Amino acid sequence: MLKKFTTLVASAALSVLLVSGVAQSADPITIKFAHVVAENTPKGQMAVKFKDLIAERLGGKVKVEVFPSSQLFDDDKVLQAMLLGDVQLAAPALSKFERYTPSLQLFDLPFLFKDMAAVQKFQSSDKGQALLKSMEKKGLVGLGYLHNGLKQFTCSNALRVPADAAGKKFRVMPSDVLAAQFQSLKAIPLKKPFSEVFTLLETKAIDGQENTYSNIYSQKYFEIQPYITESNHGLLDYMVVSSTEFWMGMPADIRTEVKKALDEAIAYGNDLSGKKDLSDRQLIVDSKRTEILTLTAAERAQWVEAMKPVWKQFEEKIGKDLIDAAYNSNN
Repeated sequence: MLKKFTTLVASAALSVLLVSGVAQSADPITIKFAHVVAENTPKGQMAVKFKDLIAERLGGKVKVEVFPSSQLFDDDKVLQAMLLGDVQLAAPALSKFERYTPSLQLFDLPFLFKDMAAVQKFQSSDKGQALLKSMEKKGLVGLGYLHNGLKQFTCSNALRVPADAAGKKFRVMPSDVLAAQFQSLKAIPLKKPFSEVFTLLETKAIDGQENTYSNIYSQKYFEIQPYITESNHGLLDYMVVSSTEFWMGMPADIRTEVKKALDEAIAYGNDLSGKKDLSDRQLIVDSKRTEILTLTAAERAQWVEAMKPVWKQFEEKIGKDLIDAAYNSNN
């Protein structure tokens, strides 16, 4: 009798364990996607699109939580948080990866790309795609490039020629290349988080900054900066990234579907980026809150000449072959 009772108890316990295991395995994989910009930007809309696609296709298997506007982490902390497992997906500006690989400093070089078509051409090339894997030894895996666009200068005074920037303080992302870019103008670069830029401008702690039209509009910089110089001097793109541990830890079939949804969301965001660049520029013009300065060919040539030494300064670290390949994408 005792033996029969013991067997029944053991069977019941095994059933509980099996049921518990099934319940545990049924728990959805949670992907926390943290970024620093507003939801109405191309990156913000891309993140929402990704969340919707996952909800539609993977239902109870995967759950995406989006945290915009630095709600969870800013770009200076998100990669470390990712390596600790506190966030699973992010899309920091390419400048933010400097400490993990020198190769991505390529994208900060001034006047490297003449337009976004050249950017897309290079990023789609073998060398561009190889850069996505350049941080795997550090625990990070690049999953795709997300466009924002070409950068413009905003400032408290009109910037028509490089001499106009001398002595002025400009916020930059934590990038040695971007710091060198402003130093080449005899300006003062200050590495500050994106979330602090509006306050720094409003309190006149800095004189200006560089950004795309979508960020200048969504962050309302145009309301407190009287001048925008349409320079198209640099690129502001992002890399959608995850930790290698998390990404490879997902079941292969789930990972394939997540990557497919991510690719679609990135393509959607990139299409939106080009349209938004034009529409937000027009909204800024319509606001009459700031003046957009268009450079003449001669004025632009002065900016190119002033910043040219930056390429040579970082050539050895980035790799001349990589710089040449990127520049040749303009052809």
